[in-house]
Amino acid sequence: MSIKKQFLKSKPECKVTFKFEKQTDLVADSVKIVGSFNNWDLNTEPMKKLKSGDFSQTINLESGSEIQFRYLVNNTDWLNDTQADSFVNNGLGGSETNCVLQL
Repeated sequence: MSIKKQFLKSKPECKVTFKFEKQTDLVADSVKIVGSFNNWDLNTEPMKKLKSGDFSQTINLESGSEIQFRYLVNNTDWLNDTQADSFVNNGLGGSETNCVLQL
């Protein structure tokens, strides 16, 4: 998994490209980025599946903000991106965490 940030000079936005790489231990038919920036909407548009089997999506987010997110794989499995800036407890009990991006 990877995250690439590109801060725009023309407006207060950061173009963030998320890449969810194909995994040998998990067959992914769909991957969604769900987080605070889209009100944790489970019906958000899925990431684009690439020929390599990886998934990618670019989203413009407000510069100076902090967002939390997770990947929703096959509408059942929640996964974190190890490249996130930090992690916080998601408040749902247990030790589950959300990814945090500083923009």
